[in-house]
Amino acid sequence: QVQLVESGGGLVQAGGSLGLSCAASGRSVSLTILGWFRQAPGQEREFVATISRSGRSTNYADSVKGRFTISRDNAKNTMYLQMNSLKPEDTAVYYCAASNYGLAATTTTVNTYDYWGQGTQVTVSS
Repeated sequence: QVQLVESGGGLVQAGGSLGLSCAASGRSVSLTILGWFRQAPGQEREFVATISRSGRSTNYADSVKGRFTISRDNAKNTMYLQMNSLKPEDTAVYYCAASNYGLAATTTTVNTYDYWGQGTQVTVSS
């Protein structure tokens, strides 16, 4: 079992930056793929970024590529998402997630993730 807690959300102006953290407890997250997802009001939860168990492989949604950076520190059981050049359309609740998926180094699909945090709100004003 893995428990995940996000932090670092808030309000930022368009063009600004924000960093999110995801602290894990329970089973070591070095055994899991980690990912960030987001959900805006009235919309489905969507993939943002994912990182492999070792941290050597990453994958991003096209909408955030070049602006967001995912990273992890397995020694600290923590994952990060650095968000730069934020846009109003990035406004959403951001969730971190952990996956036991074993068929690839990373996964972008919501239903392949087994554990979820409670979410943190990110609001980007225009």
